[in-house]
Order: sequence, then structure tokens, then C-alpha cells
Amino acid sequence: MSMSPEDRIVNALSRWLAGHVGNEELRGAIAEAAPDQLAPLHAEAVDELLAELEGAGPARRGDIEKTVRETLEALALG
Repeated sequence: MSMSPEDRIVNALSRWLAGHVGNEELRGAIAEAAPDQLAPLHAEAVDELLAELEGAGPARRGDIEKTVRETLEALALG
């Protein structure tokens, strides 16, 4: 069974929140999930997250967590 891009990104976001992957792994998982196939509102949320992840080190995890949660909510409920 193939997962949709939204499902693959939700999975990656959940793994990041649980501390199983870092920022770079999250960015890679999003890129592999074909974000160009997302609905416009979902793509906007993912683009915002990717912009925040750009250049963010592990010390900024707390700052990024809010955006990750908002992106997760947008994809899961949106």
C-alpha cells in the first residue's frame, strides 16, 4: 500500500517530534515525500516549515517545534 505525500510527511513530523530524527533527516524525508504533489494549503505549511529548518541547528529544536506541530495539524486536519 502506497502512502500519500501527506501521510509520509505526517510520519516524518511525528518521528521528529518523538526525537527519532533530526532536522536534516526531517528535511530529507519531506523532500522524498514529493511535496510538489501537496494541496496548496498543505504545501504552504510545509514550505513555511522548510524555511524555518533552513540553517537551524539542533539548539533551535524548541523554536521549530511549534512550526512542526502547526504543519502536522494542517496536514492531518486540513
